[in-house]
Amino acid sequence: MKNDKQNEVQRAMIVFLTSSPTGPLDGKRKVEGFDEKNQFSENLRKYWKQNAKCLIISAFPDEDEANDGMQKSMTETLKRAGFPFHTFDIWDRRTVDFSEQALKHYDVIFLGGGHVPTENAFFHKIGLREKIAGFEGVIIGISAGTMNSADLVYAQPELAGEAVDPGYERFLPGLGLTKTNILPHYQMVKDYLLDGMRLYEDITFKDSIGHEFLVLPDGSYLLIEDGKEIIYGEAYRIADGKMEKICEENQKNIWQE
Repeated sequence: MKNDKQNEVQRAMIVFLTSSPTGPLDGKRKVEGFDEKNQFSENLRKYWKQNAKCLIISAFPDEDEANDGMQKSMTETLKRAGFPFHTFDIWDRRTVDFSEQALKHYDVIFLGGGHVPTENAFFHKIGLREKIAGFEGVIIGISAGTMNSADLVYAQPELAGEAVDPGYERFLPGLGLTKTNILPHYQMVKDYLLDGMRLYEDITFKDSIGHEFLVLPDGSYLLIEDGKEIIYGEAYRIADGKMEKICEENQKNIWQE
């Protein structure tokens, strides 16, 4: 019975939606390998298969040099963190086979970080929503990859001009792995000014009318297993123009059941 249970866990889709799995992007806290904060490495290790076949899907598919660098960086991260793997491939514009069968070859899929609309367009081009729906393994969202995991993605304006562009689409169809809209890197971007406006108070709060956003600083994440969504670490909820803290550092909280 115990082996049957373990096989069931291995066959299920387990989703880690992170702000940054490798530590804060602002470099204020040194991390070697994967972040140990809020039990991230500990929880991930529960589902990691020996000699896992890994894949990262790029958020910037046309930037070959950057993609090669990202692939190298992630393989080094896995080695430092002590997560054994057999292969670590990348899907970008150079990939020949984007089939569902090719996707099922992997045990772990990373959804790369970058520009949300650019990644979203690539995901649609390769038909990822349909192909990933039945994936049996571990999915790890990173920043933009986490945001694009939602059923309906909130593409928070990021680049100069996007906040004032009437043609910029703030809500896009995503991968449908969750209904939760996650906004990453809160500790870094909470005081950002974009197009003369405060990113959160003047832009995101207004966009939250009729919507709900889960806000995560680096080091926090959402774990999805068997339909249950659990927040690990510091987190905030924004809805209808108001923001509240809903989880503390080194704690966990059920978000959806």
